[in-house]
Amino acid sequence: MGPKSKQPASGNLFQQALIDQINRNHPLAKLADLIDWSEFESAWSGFFPSKKGRPATATRLIAGLLYLQHAYDYSDEVLLWTWIENPYMQYFCGETHFQHRLPIDPSSLVRWRKRLGEQGMEKLLAESIEAAKRGKVVKSSSMAQVIVDTTVMEKAVAYPTDSRLIERGRQHLVRLADLLGLKLRQNYNRQAPRMAVQVGRYAHAKQFRRMRGELKRLRTIVGRVHRDVERQLVHVADEAAYSRAQRILSRVQRLLKQQPKDKHKLYSMHAPEVECIGKGKARHPYEFGVKVSVTVTHKEGLVVGMKRMAGNPYDGHTLPEAIQQVTRLTGITPKAVFVDRGYRGVELLGTTIWRSGQKRGVTASIRKAIHRRSMVEPMIGHMKSEGRLGRNWLKGTLGDAMHAVLCGAGHNLRMILRAIRLYCALIFAASLQKLSEFNKITSLNLQPVL
Repeated sequence: MGPKSKQPASGNLFQQALIDQINRNHPLAKLADLIDWSEFESAWSGFFPSKKGRPATATRLIAGLLYLQHAYDYSDEVLLWTWIENPYMQYFCGETHFQHRLPIDPSSLVRWRKRLGEQGMEKLLAESIEAAKRGKVVKSSSMAQVIVDTTVMEKAVAYPTDSRLIERGRQHLVRLADLLGLKLRQNYNRQAPRMAVQVGRYAHAKQFRRMRGELKRLRTIVGRVHRDVERQLVHVADEAAYSRAQRILSRVQRLLKQQPKDKHKLYSMHAPEVECIGKGKARHPYEFGVKVSVTVTHKEGLVVGMKRMAGNPYDGHTLPEAIQQVTRLTGITPKAVFVDRGYRGVELLGTTIWRSGQKRGVTASIRKAIHRRSMVEPMIGHMKSEGRLGRNWLKGTLGDAMHAVLCGAGHNLRMILRAIRLYCALIFAASLQKLSEFNKITSLNLQPVL
């Protein structure tokens, strides 16, 4: 059944309303007034086709929790326990009275993300852009000039060494055999972990011949377990279990066959979509994750597009998809796009592309605008350090797509909150100056009230 259209009034008749307990000039309270929460109710109603059963959680609560999670870099559990302690977070999520219990189980956020998908998360990003317009953080005319760049969103995987990957494949096979009730000739639960550790010791001591020999023996052991499971798989009748077993067997087979110089290698058993991407950083030559295209306004730096790019495409080939997403979210097609030299060889109809180092047709004002393109680099750094772009814990390609969009929405909320804090600070400074002038005139020693 669809979500509740309105949050029920919580608390008894003698409990004070939450709005009377908080400071209405708090940045979160002001931000809550800038967002049109009814948009989520109408946009997300299509994800609940059934009219039967218990009503779903209120859309404002879920949208508010997802916003707060990516604005403050919280996990699902920490987010909800912080929500209980913070009245401003509760007001932001639509509560009318202070709550002392968890509003939902943390696993509910997982199910909501799966139901909404990338389309539902794009609604969160689009509404954050509209909230920035209402708060006068960004102008609509700023959408005509954007900066596009790509970065790597690292996945929650360990560093992929050969010994560890092969040992993880054996563990998956043994666990699969236990789940299907298959009896292995030998599972090597004692020998294989010791061999994987010994490979690392030989590598540390630079005894590479011994290391390669131990790694070869480890591959042989995992190959025996793989063939043992494959032989007994014909007795499995359940189609779902059979397909899952085939998927694990194919990944282990891929691990056993891949060589150091191969392309499109498998770097993680639980995340086969992970790619090894080099961005030319001396301090960090290779990153293991997925490529993400980031689009921000040229003047203010508001995120107007965040999209996960499948595989490891050339940066220039990601530009059309990035511009299409900006048009879909803002309703405006950018007239000028500023990119780095990695986007050479790409042209877009109706959009002018300015690249770093470009000489032809560049005036003084355009040269200044091209130099400003680099402002997207520290913004990406803030999204990785202050937001959740630095490490993605969501599963699969859908999790990558949703996480990228949510990171952009969280960055926009931090920008709006920063602008509100600056505005409040300026008002307080002006009132303090006027009060000091009044004290000089009247010889009264009044103190400002916070």
